[in-house]
Amino acid sequence: MSSAATRTTGPDHLWSVDEHLEDILATVRPLEPIELNLLDAQGCVLVEDVTVPVSLPPFDNSSMDGYAVRVADVAGASEEFPAVLDVVGDVAAGQAELIHVGPGQAARIMTGAPLPPGAETVVPVEWTDGGLGEGPVAGMRARALAPEGAEGHVHVYRPAEARAHVRAKGSDVKAGDRALDAGTVLGPPQIALLAAIGRGTVRVRPRPRVVVMSTGSELVQPDEELGSGQIYDSNSFALTACARDAGAIAYRVGAVPDDAETLRSTIEDQLVRADLLVTTGGVSVGAYDVVKEALSHVGDEDEAGSGIEFRKLAMQPGKPQGFGSIGPDHTPLLALPGNPVSSYVSFELFVRPAIRTLMGLDDVHRPRTRATLATGKALTSPKGRRQFLRGAYADGSVTPVGGAGSHLVAALAHADALIVVPEDVESVEPGTEVEVVLLG
Repeated sequence: MSSAATRTTGPDHLWSVDEHLEDILATVRPLEPIELNLLDAQGCVLVEDVTVPVSLPPFDNSSMDGYAVRVADVAGASEEFPAVLDVVGDVAAGQAELIHVGPGQAARIMTGAPLPPGAETVVPVEWTDGGLGEGPVAGMRARALAPEGAEGHVHVYRPAEARAHVRAKGSDVKAGDRALDAGTVLGPPQIALLAAIGRGTVRVRPRPRVVVMSTGSELVQPDEELGSGQIYDSNSFALTACARDAGAIAYRVGAVPDDAETLRSTIEDQLVRADLLVTTGGVSVGAYDVVKEALSHVGDEDEAGSGIEFRKLAMQPGKPQGFGSIGPDHTPLLALPGNPVSSYVSFELFVRPAIRTLMGLDDVHRPRTRATLATGKALTSPKGRRQFLRGAYADGSVTPVGGAGSHLVAALAHADALIVVPEDVESVEPGTEVEVVLLG
């Protein structure tokens, strides 16, 4: 636990949202860097700048199928008076030995093939007879029918400027340029660039492994039949999806009954594959003692600095929270409320920043903006609590979605923002500018 935890004066101390988040971010540390193969590094964060070792493209090459020629030899060429050039050979992509193009000569060239010595430009095959003397309308068909390695003459019906249809060496990136900065998240375009400059591996912080489990004897898995007093376990699915959306490798454990020994053994089993543990349910009055008992004896309980502290936060929804570290490796654990909206809002405010911190990102928070409240009536908020209401944001305005109840799952599916009502505000009138957390 960090020194921030020493601010608490006991179980009745009311933590602010900012204090709780500060304590989490002061405790969680970025994962140690490792070397990974490119595809395994997708979604990871670079820990060092990547410099280009070789220019891209590494040589002048053709962007078209056609003929490599000298500019002077095709100057003034037209359909009525075509330039007639001797074809001296073929230049294919990947070809090591290149032929020389002299005055009055042309070399058939493929897309991506290096520009041969002596050539100054490329004439697309559509501007020629394809070497078969059939006129410009033959175009691509003639090119496709030309025997491989065939020599002879080609008629060129249009002039070409110097270096037309030529991709210059280093026109993408030059040797010595910085390809990617440390802190870059590797997506498909970044991986493509790394491969293109010859990097097979890269040093990154790995994606955090997050284990999500819900608690409650009343929970039933989807597709199973509900019994009396039972509900479907939606929280573990929602939070696992949230963790993956944040960039983590997430494992869903499912519902654990309200039994301290079962919960304790389940958590101990999961420690081996977890960089972060997230539980939902059992942190409020009622099941509080069961979860507290279970989490206070997980792993090596004698390990200095381990332990989970259960707190009350000045927020709505999500007042009951738990945070600390467990086991010999001091694995961080966040215990979230069991109400669906409470757990979702708590994840966005506290767990997502923790995951992004483990990844080594600088900006770990969702973007925020100001928006005009679009509603027919004033919003009310409890004094002394920071309230987070679901909303739909568009074009600088935000509309509340659903009510304030922490059980209203359906509203979450139609919300893409959280409306923030500060602790010292009890009513917000329509048309007022409010702070909005963007979730999309």
